[in-house]
Amino acid sequence: MATNDELKNQLANKQNGGQVASAQSLDLKGLLEAPTMRKKFEKVLDKKAPQFLTSLLNLYNGDDYLQKTDPMTVVTSAMVAATLDLPIDKNLGYAWIVPYKGRAQFQLGYKGYIQLALRSGQYKSINVIEVREGELLKWNRLTEEIELDLDNNTSEKVVGYCGYFQLINGFEKTVYWTRKEIEAHKQKFSKSDFGWKKDYDAMAKKTVLRNMLSKWGILSIDMQTAV
Repeated sequence: MATNDELKNQLANKQNGGQVASAQSLDLKGLLEAPTMRKKFEKVLDKKAPQFLTSLLNLYNGDDYLQKTDPMTVVTSAMVAATLDLPIDKNLGYAWIVPYKGRAQFQLGYKGYIQLALRSGQYKSINVIEVREGELLKWNRLTEEIELDLDNNTSEKVVGYCGYFQLINGFEKTVYWTRKEIEAHKQKFSKSDFGWKKDYDAMAKKTVLRNMLSKWGILSIDMQTAV
């Protein structure tokens, strides 16, 4: 996959009305309309490229914060999502393009982790859920035995998150994170509150999945890149 600098150098050689157009002088729409750029996305996505690029423009035009970032970083973040064949609609939870200090960054959503795991062919099942007040009956950290009654919630307050996977070879893993543990992890490792403010539960579930898969899962090449 082309790097940010490589894409800039290639675009710098693009002729536009007899004048050389630099990547820095183009907005996102201009970058995506460049033949060199379109060909790169078409090479990765084939017939799905037009729809993907339309969704990228819609995402960009609907996010005031993203519009303040370097457009080339938006493109390179989108290329990561395209390479992984994941949609970038932030409402779907597969992949996000988020602003951070004037640059756009690619972030894999919790559904993206699940999708990549299933594609690897190594997982029989994988999931992560919110646990609400009253639903957790028992959790043994040593044996990883958990007892939940998902019909027994006493309120909508989320008190924790439970992750689970089973490999096709029969290996199973169950993890449970309290809300307090999630918050401690967030404070220690998150660069920005951006995603957490918009959808705390989605970011928490992503944290649980990422930690679980990186420690105990079988990681495909795509998953190694993402994790």
